Amino acid sequence: MQEDIHSIKKKHIKSGIDGPNVLLTAGVHGDEYEPMLATLDLVEELAGNLANGSVTIVTIVNESAYLASTRYGSDGLDLARICPGNLEGTVSEIAASQISELIRDADYFVDMHTGGATYDIAPLAGYMLHPSSEILEKQRQMALAYNLPIIWGTDYSPNGRTLSVARDADVPAIYLEYGGGSGIRKEVVKAYQDGFLNLLKSLCMIEQAVESQSMEKYYWVEDHRMESGYLQGKMPSPADGIFISEIKLGEIVKKGQRWGKIVDPMNGHSVDVYADISGLAFLERVLLKVKKGDTLGGILPIEKPGLKVVWGN
Repeated sequence: MQEDIHSIKKKHIKSGIDGPNVLLTAGVHGDEYEPMLATLDLVEELAGNLANGSVTIVTIVNESAYLASTRYGSDGLDLARICPGNLEGTVSEIAASQISELIRDADYFVDMHTGGATYDIAPLAGYMLHPSSEILEKQRQMALAYNLPIIWGTDYSPNGRTLSVARDADVPAIYLEYGGGSGIRKEVVKAYQDGFLNLLKSLCMIEQAVESQSMEKYYWVEDHRMESGYLQGKMPSPADGIFISEIKLGEIVKKGQRWGKIVDPMNGHSVDVYADISGLAFLERVLLKVKKGDTLGGILPIEKPGLKVVWGN
């Protein structure tokens, strides 16, 4: 049965001069707040300041997930797994259909995220390894424009994502991950705002010089292995209990190094957890209560900046 839902609220900022249409989204997941806040100031800042083209901004893609303060909509669905959705479906399916239509109409697409209530994520710009070399290169340049320290290209085959809609429509697209857990991090909001403005500069939509940083400062991985970008499948917990981490996000770890432990307060037993590969710790679970199989963290196979690592190609 179809639920009562309004159309996705969007702001369309026009320059009045022909140029690209760039789509910026937040709130695909309802517990990822900094991206939502980042959109608000951008709407005001961009009004009257575009040299050409237009920008479409969606502050909350899945309103029911936001109202519930969770990753999932009120129908229990993860919008990031059900695109392109269904206009005759449930609340999340309808929102997925509406945002998919906006993605198809865009010339460039950026989808902003955080780790939500469950994970803390080191700042990164990611993209699917698109089979078109032309689109792939545009996505690399989009990621570079954000000046975040991690660039991550992953398998292009997963479906149901906002980026898979962009892939199928040949729209260059990236996603952003940064932060998570409790509290608002102003540095995340600022990084997302500054990065988007820099992207528009790189597309000549804002008449200011592009800000760039040395390639020596990037950790850059392109991982062609199947499901390489699936965060929920990384470093599964060996047991139920309370997760106690022993690493710091952004730390270089070695394979076999102790990542932390799971303590079961019901019986006092504990199980050690070890890094499954060597590299950069970019993902850490911050929701402490875990079940067997839950993701505890993630490592990118790179041990110093300035090198581009390619896996599984």
